[in-house]
Parts: sequence; C-alpha cells; structure tokens
Amino acid sequence: MGFLDCGGGGGKCSFGGFKTLVRRKQVDSEHANAASSATGQHQLAKALTVPHLITIGVGSTIGSGVYILVGTVAREHSGPALTVSFLIAGIAAALSGFCYAELASRCPSAGSAYHYSYICIGEAFAWLIGWALMLEYTIGGSAVARGISPNLALLFGGPNSLPSFLARQTIPGIGIVVDPCASILVIVVTGLLCLGIKESAFVQGIVTAANICALMFIIIAGGYLGFKTGWRGYELPAGYFPFGGQGMLAGASTLFFAYAGFDSVTSTAEEVKNPQRDLPVGIGVALSICCTLYILVSAVIVGIVPYYAMDPDTPISSAFASHGIKWAAYVITIGSCTALCSSLMGSLLPQSRILMAMARDGLLPSFFSEVNKSTQVPVKSTIATGLLATTLAFFMDVEQLSGMVSLGTLLAYTTVAISVLILRYVPPDEVPFPSEFQEVIDSVSLRRNIPVENTEAYGVSSENIPLLTTTEKYSFVTNGNRRKVAGWAIMATCVGVLVLTCATSSLSLCRTIRYILCGIGLVLLFSGVILLSSIDQDDARHNFGHTGGFICPLVPLLPIACILINVYLLVNISAATWTRVSVWLVVALFAYIFYGRKHSLLENAVYVPASHVDEIYETSSNCVS
Repeated sequence: MGFLDCGGGGGKCSFGGFKTLVRRKQVDSEHANAASSATGQHQLAKALTVPHLITIGVGSTIGSGVYILVGTVAREHSGPALTVSFLIAGIAAALSGFCYAELASRCPSAGSAYHYSYICIGEAFAWLIGWALMLEYTIGGSAVARGISPNLALLFGGPNSLPSFLARQTIPGIGIVVDPCASILVIVVTGLLCLGIKESAFVQGIVTAANICALMFIIIAGGYLGFKTGWRGYELPAGYFPFGGQGMLAGASTLFFAYAGFDSVTSTAEEVKNPQRDLPVGIGVALSICCTLYILVSAVIVGIVPYYAMDPDTPISSAFASHGIKWAAYVITIGSCTALCSSLMGSLLPQSRILMAMARDGLLPSFFSEVNKSTQVPVKSTIATGLLATTLAFFMDVEQLSGMVSLGTLLAYTTVAISVLILRYVPPDEVPFPSEFQEVIDSVSLRRNIPVENTEAYGVSSENIPLLTTTEKYSFVTNGNRRKVAGWAIMATCVGVLVLTCATSSLSLCRTIRYILCGIGLVLLFSGVILLSSIDQDDARHNFGHTGGFICPLVPLLPIACILINVYLLVNISAATWTRVSVWLVVALFAYIFYGRKHSLLENAVYVPASHVDEIYETSSNCVS
C-alpha cells in the first residue's frame, strides 16, 4: 500500500502492523464524492472563484514580515542585492507552488498537505503532517495576533497608549504577559470565519487591499524620493554585493519564509467552483503579486537609505523619516496592522479545514467534521481552532515558538514535493472501499475470477474478500519491477538529499567525514535522479484523481529541487526548535497509536485493484436502483 511496494501492488510484507501505518486512502473522484454525499453529511459551499483565491493567497502570505525583514536581511546578509535575494526566494517558493498546484487540482478536497500525503504516502505520515500543520497555522496565527497590539498602540501615539482593557499586562508573581487585544482579535476573526467562506473572503479582500495600498504608497513615494536624491543607497564603495554571493543566498534563505502562506489557498480546494482551473491560477497569481511587491519595496528602500544605516526594527518608517516624511509612519503602521489581520485570517481558515479533514477520515472525533447546514462551514472545528489560538495569544509569548511554525511549513512543502514524485511514478494501484461494499466486491470478483489476498493486516478476514489481489499475480513482471525500482529511486533521492544537506551544514564535523558524507549523499541523489529520469512515468497517473487540471513541469527535476531546498532549510533550523517539534510529534504519534489508528475509516477497509473501481461503483449503483 505504501509507495515502496513489498513485492508488487499490494505488497506482502512480513511487517503486518506496518501496513496500517502506510495504508493510503482513496483519491478524490466523482464516485468518491458521490458516495460521500450519499452519507447525508452536509458539504462545504462551492463559492470561491479566482479573485477570492488570489485574495486569500496574497492576504495569507504578505504579513508584517516585509515591513521588518527588509532591514534585517539588508543589514546582515544582502545589502543592495536585497531585491535579488527576494527574487531567488520567490523562485524557490514557486517550486513548491508548482507541486501544490498539481495536487490541489487533482485532489480538490480540504486538508492541503495532510490530504495529499494521506493519498500518496500513508496514514501515519499524513497524521504527523496534520499535526505539523497545526504548528504552522495555530501557533503562527497566535504569534500574528500578538504582533497586532504593538502596532495598534503606535497608531494611538505610543507603546503604552492603548486603553487599559486592551493593553498588555503582566500577571504579578508569575511574570506572564497577557495580551487581551490579541485574544479579542482572534475571537472576532473566528466569528467572521463562522459566517461563511464567501463572507470571510470578502472581508479579507478589503483588508488585503488596504495592505496593498500601503505597499504601493511605499513604492511610489519611495520611488519619488529615490529619483530626487539620486538613489544614494546604490552608490556605495562596497558595490551591489557587499556580502558576496554567499550573503545574498543567506538572505534568500531567510526571505523564503516571507512567501509562506500561499498554501492556505489549497486548504479551500473543496470550496472552489472550478478547482481544476482556478486553484493553479490562484496560487500562481498570488505568488507573482507577492514577489513583485516584495521586489519593488526592497528596491526602493535600499535605494533611498544605505543598507548599513537602516533601522532593523522599523526600516521603512525610519527610511522615510530620514527624508523628513515622518507622517509616513502612520501609513506604514496601518499597512502593517492590515497585513497582520489578513495573515491571522489566513492562519485560522486552513486549520479548521484540516481538523475537519482528519475527522472525516476517522483520525479525530467526528465532532470536528460537522458542517453547519446554513453557513456551510465547519463551525465546530473553526470554534475549536479559535479557542486554542485565543488561549495561546492571551497567555503565551509565542514568539519563542515561531521557529516551530517555520519547521511545520517546511515539512509540509517537502511532503508535497515527495507526493508529486509518488503520484507520477508509483501512484496507488489499490483502492480502499468501506466494508459495506463487500457484497458488490464479491459479485464483481466472481465475474472476473480475481484471486484472494491475505488481508489480516487490515483487520479483515481474507475468506470474505476474494477481490483483493496477490502480489505474485497483480502487476507482476514489467509494471511490478518498474514500480519497485521507481519507489527505491525516490527513497534513495530523499536519503541522499538528507545526507548531503546534513553534511554541508554540520560545520562541527571534521573535514574528512564531511567530504565522505557529501560523497555518499551526492551518489544517492544523482543515482535517484538518473533512475527517475530514465524510467517511464506510470500510465495510471493519467487517471489519478480529477483530470484536466494543472500538470507540474520538469518532473522529476523540479520536485527534487524543491525537496533539496526545503530539507536544506530544515536542517539549518536550531536544535532547540527541533527538540520542541520532536516532542510535539512524539505526542502526536502516541495519539495516533491509541486513537487515530483504531478509529480510522481504513481500519476495516477492503482494498481492490484500481482498475476495477468504476465497475464496482457501477454495480453498486445498479443494485441500489
């Protein structure tokens, strides 16, 4: 069932319990959607179009980071080459965007990276990715909320100018700084999201438009100042690359996280009217707008103020103030506030959809999967997300946990790139059906005389499932060997990337060991790339999920480049952050073992060859009629 087949299609493995970890759910299809609707569950509203998706993507991506990062990165890494760093980071983010676009158009259901990894990799891995996404969205949303109150205070005249019931207070004795303003904002956004997807997208559009207007003011007014003063920030003795190419690339690795957030678009896939067309367009246009705005803002700011003279905390405001335009700080602060509010909405929206998707699959209590009949949104999971984010925003200094957000984002991006490789080379060749289909499967099995597979690992007796295929007879010679080679090539590529990036980043190792590890990593990486490039992609990919959507170009090179970039950034995250995330994922693993695994809808699933799915559904429909 996993992409590394143990001997063919279904894969008889001696590790019976291991099969429950790599079991994969059915890909989105018209049949699956119809079966889901027949259960009587309320569906999410199909209300979003391209403008809504662009609004969600841009609003979720452009947070307040651009108002701060330009100063920090320019001073410490890039200098005047800040624009090039933003461009390189944008290209790196676009690689993940291509992978997301294909999977979102093929599998247009709620859940984003969790959903794709469940279909392509396996249940246990998808569970961990779902918990990693909680870090990205819930903790990220709480951090954003706590960043709004200081900016609001600046609009009222200073750091301590907010009303007492909104201002931050320190609890005596324990030293915890509470932020009532942040928690109130989370509650307001949660209530807005409960009203409906179209209503919340409309409000997010207004807030995002205000943020873009602030950025356009920076670009136009800053451009005027630049032409007036002769762009003195570019006329420096050190030249355009004062820190060299290495500094420029280091800046790009930091700025990469300024593009995080576009994946929020894919979490709304189930609510898009025409997902095959609109989702790729929404992702592409949103990333293009963000990249263009980032480049223009950075080009203007480093041009009107020398990079070494920038204020690292308020680079844009101080840049205008140095030219006598102190009132510009109010416009910039308003832009920062609107950016944070839009980013907050972009964090809470996908989290509720991920909880709903996990509950639909049985991995979480069904409470989270309920969709309100009137608003057609998962109100209960939205409220649960809001309550958790409100608590974190009120009590915790989540800035200490911000690294966990970046780690969760990179894990999701890496998983999506791997999923594209699996989709192309080893797409699932078996499809799970609920045990209610047993009689229909038996009927089709008798007509086709399909042999039986031992399915004890799935908790289903082989005596009652004659449709399941044996590894020896299903996809045995050519296709079976090709799938095994492709699976191991993908594995070798991933291991090679991990070894190579760890070796290049571990400066504490002696040079000889580093060179040896780099050599091993390069051999594995290039072996995997050469094998995948020479192997034909699986024909079953043409029928995988919904067809007619976006196709990721340059496979396998583009997804592998995406994996390489993301893993390099992952291994360079601090050890303290990795420790926190590891504890979080260990807790998640225990939750899966003691709850998710036992309540999964795949616990008693019947697996059949993918080539017989249509016939089974047709037979089932005839029996019902």
